[in-house]
Amino acid sequence: MDVERPTRRRRKQLKRAITILSVIALSGGATVALGDSSPIGPLPAGPVSSIAAQRGELVAVALPQRSGGRVWRVARPINDNVLHQVSEANVGASVVIVFRARHAGATTVSLALTKSDNSTTALESRRFQVRVR
Repeated sequence: MDVERPTRRRRKQLKRAITILSVIALSGGATVALGDSSPIGPLPAGPVSSIAAQRGELVAVALPQRSGGRVWRVARPINDNVLHQVSEANVGASVVIVFRARHAGATTVSLALTKSDNSTTALESRRFQVRVR
């Protein structure tokens, strides 16, 4: 019996999908507040993940939902030339944030869990170091 081997393109697509799903599974999700929120002070130690992407690819991160009105917020500026947020969605017990890799370079996505959108104290943090080729 002949078994068809996946093409190089198909293998790359599968690798990308597995990478995105791994980030989602390992990180968890919740609502992320952006924009005109209060600045966030020092971040507590938290998990750091590395992600490699190619220009034009989508990069997804997920955060564990928290109760009691606590929200995940972007804690530090993200280099928009490298990574641009395109969407956010609640997926099961997670909030998944999707970015598009725009240009080659590196940036860090720093997220903080706060009591509210106005709180400046980070209760938890997650960092994603993203390198775009």
